[in-house]
Amino acid sequence: MAEPRAAGETPAKPRPALKLVKTQDLSRAQWLDVRKGGIGSSDAAAAVGLHPYKSPLQLWMEKTGREHLLPQVDPDDANSPMYWGTLLEPIVAAHYTRRTGLRVRRINAVLQHPAHPWMLANIDREVISSPAVQILECKTAGYHGARAWEDGVPEYVQLQVFHQLAVTGKKAADVAVLICGQELRIHRIERDETMIAQLIALERRFWHHVETDTAPSADGSESADIALRALWPRDNGQVLDFTGDMAMSSAFFDLLALRQILADAIAREAQVKQRIQQRMGEATTARFDAGEVRWKRSKDSAAVDIDRLLADQPGLANAYGMTRPGSRRFTVKPHEALATADLPPAADE
Repeated sequence: MAEPRAAGETPAKPRPALKLVKTQDLSRAQWLDVRKGGIGSSDAAAAVGLHPYKSPLQLWMEKTGREHLLPQVDPDDANSPMYWGTLLEPIVAAHYTRRTGLRVRRINAVLQHPAHPWMLANIDREVISSPAVQILECKTAGYHGARAWEDGVPEYVQLQVFHQLAVTGKKAADVAVLICGQELRIHRIERDETMIAQLIALERRFWHHVETDTAPSADGSESADIALRALWPRDNGQVLDFTGDMAMSSAFFDLLALRQILADAIAREAQVKQRIQQRMGEATTARFDAGEVRWKRSKDSAAVDIDRLLADQPGLANAYGMTRPGSRRFTVKPHEALATADLPPAADE
């Protein structure tokens, strides 16, 4: 956390960032390898558990050299938001200059915090000769992503910018986001010493997990589920005995109770849905004070009867057969005494 200072004392002026390595001649693989040496600005939200798409556990795998176990993202995939964000970054920066009159330039280096060497940052653009703002962060948002920007800068992007301000010592940054390819919005984020101190403390806690090679707790997200399955894709037949382990036994009872609540909620949801369907009959849409529902038949689609095809042409199985890798199923089976106490039956995931 930030060092305490006496009442009336002027806070120390932030020190500028160090240039860790120049990036002009680095390949993507080399750049990614440099990023493993610390927490970058785009990692900040994930490190503190506030990124909507990446968990601390997945980030820990990337920082500890286990990223090859995870599903790989193709940076040249034209269907990826990352691809379009990189492609449109220069356009966003140019339009920012046109809108504001402020000139910007690239910083071809990975920056490093002068006091916390594990804090790194790549800056999209530096704003030149402006006393009010010094950093430009360029973003793009498509149709679905635009909803996250309705109330301003999303929290995970704010944390990215505060991380940049922490590393560089700068006082303010502009976030320019291109919405659906046709609307540019500009948001100003001012330096906040309290927020930066809290962010550094939380990031330091995450980095301790990296330094000690100790995995952070899974957080229930889809990202954490992917990370767990990547870490342990196969089982070895071993039986672990958690009887007498109060913490794990409590977790198991919580799991059973939550499954019962979920089962009850699903049953109730089905009853309410069917009540509406029954009143709708053949109607396509029903409107209510709070919204509407649609009960619409999908278009007919063509399909191949695989079993019949293989029965008529058995040679196709050998010619076109393929093996799909198996995945681990999580099966819950309470003891018989508990199974009869209004708890849900054994289930697979």
